[in-house]
Amino acid sequence: MTTYNVAIDFSKSAAPFNKVNIAADYPAEAHLKELVTAETNKTPNEESLLIQNVVKSYQLQNTTLKVLDGINLEIIPGEFLSIVGTSGCGKSTLLRLIAGLDTQYAGSIVYQGKLVTGTDLSRGIVFQEHRLFPWMTVEENIELAFSATDVPNAERKLRVQQQIQVVGLNGFEKAYPHQISGGMSQRVAIARALVLKPKLLLLDEPFGALDALTRLKLQQELQRLWEHEGLTTILVTHDVEEAVFLGDRIVVMESHPGRIKRIVPVPLPRPRDRSSYLFQSIKTDVMSDFSMAGVD
Repeated sequence: MTTYNVAIDFSKSAAPFNKVNIAADYPAEAHLKELVTAETNKTPNEESLLIQNVVKSYQLQNTTLKVLDGINLEIIPGEFLSIVGTSGCGKSTLLRLIAGLDTQYAGSIVYQGKLVTGTDLSRGIVFQEHRLFPWMTVEENIELAFSATDVPNAERKLRVQQQIQVVGLNGFEKAYPHQISGGMSQRVAIARALVLKPKLLLLDEPFGALDALTRLKLQQELQRLWEHEGLTTILVTHDVEEAVFLGDRIVVMESHPGRIKRIVPVPLPRPRDRSSYLFQSIKTDVMSDFSMAGVD
């Protein structure tokens, strides 16, 4: 057994860990099981997101299709949680339940001490498609988030401009979706989710449709936003490297029905070096769960 003691510069990490031991027992080619164990200084409290014994099924003609079975999770305030799994494992369904977009399930989802029974402004969500209205400008698409609120117009304008600056779209306020790139459109969608100042940000494969270089850039932008805003964030992705780069923990899901196979901590300082041995070891460990099938 070889033990690696990692010194973490807490000044560079928005999610510091008190104690980190990375243990490995392998030749380089071996599958890396139970690679990482970690203790975090974050503790559960009344702001935590609690998912308890969640089961979700669909009725298909005369057959019941169970999509999620026995999901139990606790997400601590300020944590960045990545969820990975092959298509059909129910990870996007779980995100919709947390958002309150679907309330037909067994079990309970409690956020900030209250049972989730529908959508709420404290929870923002960004989908894979940016879903911008083509006849609206960048600032109009962001301001649309206020349509169901009583926020005064002056404050709306101010917060829209603040979010445009945060996501780096200064100068594009009057641009229409067809006049900006796909990556910039996703930034608009993220700004629209953030402008309501949610406490919990839900991301459903937000970079899945983008080219590789744009995806890498927006991953860095998302990390910067997470550190800047201090949001509890849950990311659903097929991309294991993305999950390791961004997450404090990685929830690995299996399919038919969707269950949590295991949870892998990622006790690496930020910003993370994708080429480092420890980063690649964690990535290889997670990918071994899928035998390279259906995972980027």
